[in-house]
Amino acid sequence: MKLKNLLFIAFIALSFNSFAQEYKNAIGLRAAWGWALTGKHFLNEKNAVEAIVNYRNYGAGVYDYNYFSLTGLYQTHSDIKSVDGLRWYWGFGAQLGSWGGDFYQFDLDDDGNFFLGVCGNLGLDYKFDGAPINLSVDWIPTFHFIGWGNGFNEEAGGFAIRYTF
Repeated sequence: MKLKNLLFIAFIALSFNSFAQEYKNAIGLRAAWGWALTGKHFLNEKNAVEAIVNYRNYGAGVYDYNYFSLTGLYQTHSDIKSVDGLRWYWGFGAQLGSWGGDFYQFDLDDDGNFFLGVCGNLGLDYKFDGAPINLSVDWIPTFHFIGWGNGFNEEAGGFAIRYTF
């Protein structure tokens, strides 16, 4: 229900004709594959770093598990000239985390509950003019090379709403 409210607010906000101004820092929430806290800091006009702290708790049918991860990303932003305030970005980074619960029933190779990997990042970033709000949507494909879920994982990414300052 909270996700529906958040998406509704974002839709209404995007419906207004607004123009962007740049921001230096932002902090907020991400939604999609669990809930996450996100912080973003611009190093200069085009380059930023983002930190994401993600937590998921699933309980459905046969199994129940918790998931926690830390992701750090370096991003390069470029303006989309046709829409004021809209930028696209790409980047890379790293992720580490762990999981717990009874998901071990499906962990047939017994590779443990810790994971470490590298990430890519591709997304859109929108900043409202006159309001300290930033919205973004992105995809964060990950390749875990240590621990649970070794290999390519394309499911990460999401929608973020942040307070800018």
